[in-house]
Amino acid sequence: MHKLFSSVIMAIFLCLTNVVLAEDHNADKKMFKVTELKPGFQFLQGKGGNILLSAGKDGLLIVDSDYSEMTPALQEVLAQHKSYLKYVLNTHWHGDHTQGNKVLGKNAEIIAHDNVYQRLNSRQEVKLFNMVSKPYPAHALPDITFDHSLTLRFNDETIKALHLPNGHTDGDSIIFFEKANIVHMGDHFFNGMFPFVDVGTNGSVRGVVKNINGILDKIADDTIVVPGHGAISNKQQLIAFKDMLVGTINEVEVMMTQQMNLKAIQEKGLSEQWKVWGQGFLNEKVWIGIVHSSLTKDAVKN
Repeated sequence: MHKLFSSVIMAIFLCLTNVVLAEDHNADKKMFKVTELKPGFQFLQGKGGNILLSAGKDGLLIVDSDYSEMTPALQEVLAQHKSYLKYVLNTHWHGDHTQGNKVLGKNAEIIAHDNVYQRLNSRQEVKLFNMVSKPYPAHALPDITFDHSLTLRFNDETIKALHLPNGHTDGDSIIFFEKANIVHMGDHFFNGMFPFVDVGTNGSVRGVVKNINGILDKIADDTIVVPGHGAISNKQQLIAFKDMLVGTINEVEVMMTQQMNLKAIQEKGLSEQWKVWGQGFLNEKVWIGIVHSSLTKDAVKN
């Protein structure tokens, strides 16, 4: 299964009004902001999804791989450790978390949920962003896949990947580093901002809430929480994010039961307490549209 080491989507958000990436100041320079979390662990913020790096006696491991255009900058960060990249763990299939596979996968082994393999191996579309993803080359696909969970022992650490069904997508995983007390949430957590939930690939806003509740039972108050987007975080901020989801979903649902259509709900808007969440990644109207789409799909299923 091991590959020999030989060398150490387009930005999908450009078409949305008032959509900004928290990492734009780094992306323009094609650089990563690197934060030391603990000995052997670094938090990397680039253009796409946040990366967690583990460095130790067994080599290097990263969770997610950002956009293709960020790969040279990522390789520079990895090269500073004077070691080799052995594993890439993908939290889900979206390009801002997986495009780096196309270079890094030539030497490192890629690990992800079964559905990530299926989606990267076929044409995908995210209509909200007018984004089409073509099938990835074979070397960029996961080498090791799992259904419910996977345990990896690496760098004196027990690393557990746990599948979260029908949340942000249908192939999401969160990654626990048990000894270090760090969890990478992938895009089940957009710190301080409204999230994107990919209803088109079986994501569900209610599913995200359910999955987060399950994770909150597994982590401690002092656990370092790595979000898919946004600043490094903790359990309390994850709870605040979950509470925002519950509150805004409930508000949209109430308006839907009052027979208000999407346009009317967007015009009325959400309660004042949620306004601050629309100043980051997605604006309020886009988030309302995602919630409306997800709840409508749930109603059809039921």
